Amino acid sequence: MERFFSFRWFTRLLLLGFVGLVPDGNAETTPVALGDGEELTFRVGWGIFTGAGEIKIGADLESTDTASTLHVNTTTTTKGFLKNFFPFVAQADAYFDPHSGLLLHSTETSKSKRKETRQSLSFNYQERVASYLNEVEPEKSKDVIIPAGVPMDLITSLVQTRSWNLAPGEKQDALVIFDDDFYELTIYAEAYETLRTPLGEFKTLVLVPKMEKTEPKGMFKRGSTVRVWISQDERKLPVRFEVEFKFGAGVATLVAYQAPKPNATVSDQLNAGQDQDCTTSAEPEAVAEKKN
Repeated sequence: MERFFSFRWFTRLLLLGFVGLVPDGNAETTPVALGDGEELTFRVGWGIFTGAGEIKIGADLESTDTASTLHVNTTTTTKGFLKNFFPFVAQADAYFDPHSGLLLHSTETSKSKRKETRQSLSFNYQERVASYLNEVEPEKSKDVIIPAGVPMDLITSLVQTRSWNLAPGEKQDALVIFDDDFYELTIYAEAYETLRTPLGEFKTLVLVPKMEKTEPKGMFKRGSTVRVWISQDERKLPVRFEVEFKFGAGVATLVAYQAPKPNATVSDQLNAGQDQDCTTSAEPEAVAEKKN
């Protein structure tokens, strides 16, 4: 049962909030490192269960007459043999201002045999306050102070590392929020590593968050570690995430990728006032890389 508890931690880890901090403590806003129409699909392995689950991330630019938002949707499900013992499904929706990259609103729902969650966060940047709403346990709902930094859900922030351009030996501070609790982390760029995946072979940079500024708590107190592998080609793909627990490791490997709509990033499309319909896939490109 401890292993299944850790697996739930792994899947929820990829759905909870993240706040990136800059070294001088001043908030900087940058566009989200996901493009309109971009999609990433990860196969989740857990111990001997190589097909234990699946994570899908998709980004879509949604526009009305008065405003535009970048909608990032993340779904996580258990699959195969493990699903019979540990049925789990979760969905997170995050809505960003595509110009500034600020997270405006996020929701998370999840359901397993023993637990169900329905919660949301709405951000007021003028007041630096986020309204946390817990629909399952409403007594836990409250307003929380937004620290200096730019709030972002964790899975999107892991993808966001593709824009950091860190080199081995460099680091960047970050503040992670689990429900309404903040974790002060430092993200270390450890080393370059060649990684073989279903999409081909990639030269990657390994990023490792550590909790050093304060007393470790939660998963870090229990000795868990997190690693992210970012490809070093022009696409900067997050090709693998790994969370190690005392009773096993959860590994999410990129198995399918759809590139953003061509010829424009989200900010380019907004500035040009155009909406392109065609999409491309990076899988053939990754296979070509492997052959070369």
